[in-house]
Amino acid sequence: MPTAPRVIVEVMLKPEILDPQGRAIIGALGRLGITDVVDVRQGKRFEITLDGALADASLDDLHRVAAELLSNPVIEDYELRIEA
Repeated sequence: MPTAPRVIVEVMLKPEILDPQGRAIIGALGRLGITDVVDVRQGKRFEITLDGALADASLDDLHRVAAELLSNPVIEDYELRIEA
């Protein structure tokens, strides 16, 4: 039985945008005695499972959802990939 396609959307702040959560994690790592980490960037991951095959129109729709709903294009970039 074929598995339903799953789409992974990863959203990250653009490199030029300050990441306060990442900075807080760096501070916490230092308090734990871990001092060799130089940067942490925090992001979001969305897993979308589809019903049936992934058509070209569906892929266009998923890019639109990622760009307009799951991310803020002013401050975030997204990456979309398909897992079979």
